[in-house]
Amino acid sequence: VVITTRLLVSHLSGIRHYEKDIAKVKEEKEKANRAFKRTKSNQEKELKEKEAKGLEKTDSVKAKKEHEVEVKSRNSKPGRREKEFEQEEYYLKEKFESVIESLKIFKNDPLFFKPGSQFLYSTFGFTLLSAVVERVSGQKFTDYMLKMFRDLDMLLTVQDDNEAMIYNRARYYVYNKKGRLVNAPYVDNSYKWAGGGFLSSVGDLLKFGNALLYSYQVGRIKNVDGKLLPGYLKPDTVTMMWTPVPKTEVSWDRDGKYAMAWAVAEKNQEYGCCRQQRHYASHTGSAVGASSVLLVLPEELGSEAMENGLVVPPRGVIVTIICNMQSVSLSSTALKIAREFDKEKWLQ
Repeated sequence: VVITTRLLVSHLSGIRHYEKDIAKVKEEKEKANRAFKRTKSNQEKELKEKEAKGLEKTDSVKAKKEHEVEVKSRNSKPGRREKEFEQEEYYLKEKFESVIESLKIFKNDPLFFKPGSQFLYSTFGFTLLSAVVERVSGQKFTDYMLKMFRDLDMLLTVQDDNEAMIYNRARYYVYNKKGRLVNAPYVDNSYKWAGGGFLSSVGDLLKFGNALLYSYQVGRIKNVDGKLLPGYLKPDTVTMMWTPVPKTEVSWDRDGKYAMAWAVAEKNQEYGCCRQQRHYASHTGSAVGASSVLLVLPEELGSEAMENGLVVPPRGVIVTIICNMQSVSLSSTALKIAREFDKEKWLQ
């Protein structure tokens, strides 16, 4: 088979995640698909009943329904994440000197499916991706990334090296079996720098989000008198990164599809005077003792403003949350915050 970097970055490579048993992975995916189909079927049934009766739900009933869905979602998701953290490889303590060396963890394991045929989120796929970066650049992956973070002015973003003294590094927490908050167990993340081995701050992640949003928008806005500097990435590159890839899926966002290292929701509206789906890109982070999310909601720029150079990028809302606690669901919270700030901007 052939595994390309594009397949790796979109989790279509067939390389396993932490679960080694393919039967269990298939079973979990089938359960998720059945649950999704039931939810969709119930939504369609409810819509048909409402149309037949010619009645609209009151705001109070809608609010109650949304609250019930939200509570059900909150109660179900953590269980799946807690089950995932039962995998032994989350708690590796071995220190790897290079990402090439860390490939030995999974290099002899069979692929779960033919590359390109199915989606399976894989941290180890990103370990292989980092090895590609290491070979192509001729530098250690961590050195290459630290140079990039410096270019982005992300000076507080570093590798989570247990031996190094890192100023203001937070402690990590988990809930034990009795529901009490305790310190997270010791782990060494050198086996997965690319898939969950860096420390950062809210400020640095905002810089990262704004740099991407600037790169995404600068090509769409007329550069009056050459005043706008180029973005860190080419506009077409960010557009490609934020375009859904076929056969992918996203477990934490029912409106999203996976693109290239980002989950994205496309602009969509099925019915007049009904729900509008804005375009946004996001990704969550989950590690032993920590949870995070970064969401980018681009502003919908008018053609006149873009052609006349009346707006200066980045335009939109960036939301990031970092929590030093394991298995905290942050995706829906980030989206709600982004929508509130976006709503406030339009009211002004």
